Amino acid sequence: MLNPNYCLFEYANENHTTLKINSNSSINPEHLSYFHFIGRVVGMAVFHGKFIDCGFTLPFYKKMLRKPLTLQDMEAVDPEYYQSLTWLLEHDIDELYLGMTFAVNYDAFGERRTHDLKVGRTSYVCAYSTPVYVWICELPLWLCVLFVCVHLLISAVSTPSHSLDYTSLSKRCYLICGVQEIDVDDWERNTIYRSFTPNAKQVRWFWQFVRASGSETRARVLQFVTGTCRVPMDGFKGLQGSNDLQLFCIEKVGTEGWLPRAHTCFNRLDLPPYKSYQQLCDKITIAIEETEGFGQE
Repeated sequence: MLNPNYCLFEYANENHTTLKINSNSSINPEHLSYFHFIGRVVGMAVFHGKFIDCGFTLPFYKKMLRKPLTLQDMEAVDPEYYQSLTWLLEHDIDELYLGMTFAVNYDAFGERRTHDLKVGRTSYVCAYSTPVYVWICELPLWLCVLFVCVHLLISAVSTPSHSLDYTSLSKRCYLICGVQEIDVDDWERNTIYRSFTPNAKQVRWFWQFVRASGSETRARVLQFVTGTCRVPMDGFKGLQGSNDLQLFCIEKVGTEGWLPRAHTCFNRLDLPPYKSYQQLCDKITIAIEETEGFGQE
């Protein structure tokens, strides 16, 4: 649904962590209907306490909260374009003889096109008219963002009232995408055990492994057991199961020759009684890296 190959969205940075609206989405004649549908899906995800796989840029959340957009916000959407516009505001372009006109060039599926702004390409930009030029250049971006956000707001109307109380940008982002930084102490505090005690050596080894791992491995362990690599906004105490709140659970199952198994509907990890820390590390690593889709329910 959010795959950039569908030309509705595109990645806003090289890390592929946030999405922005694809300015060429109109290549799909049904793109407006798809945006409306996506808004409804995101609204349903918020309603059920589920997360989407990728977040959106800052202006997206600001418009959801009906906050005004500024030139600074463009940095999150198109850093290179933002730097170009701010450079124009900081320099006297009359002295540089840039020959700029009220038109912008853009790429549409490999084809270079020109779009006239206001008076068009026959009028040159001078130091006096630079602020006007920059302001006009912002408009297409904000209108594109605004349209999709309107549909998200329509969807948000059906979400619980407590969800709509999150008025800060960070909380709105977390509500949709979850927290990406994993607090291991919070994770451990909100874990229950079956046939294990919190002081069992296998349990202590498990948390030692999690703490010694990098953020990517931690996320993969969490995804292996819960089906998502993100943490609810209110921490692990808000972890959702198939029906309602369901804390992370570690249960002793099997023998030392078994691999760990996951029950994602119940956020439960079946952890065999391994004989050493190294054995536990090896088995968990195999489980999360080489058995994708196997040994899970």
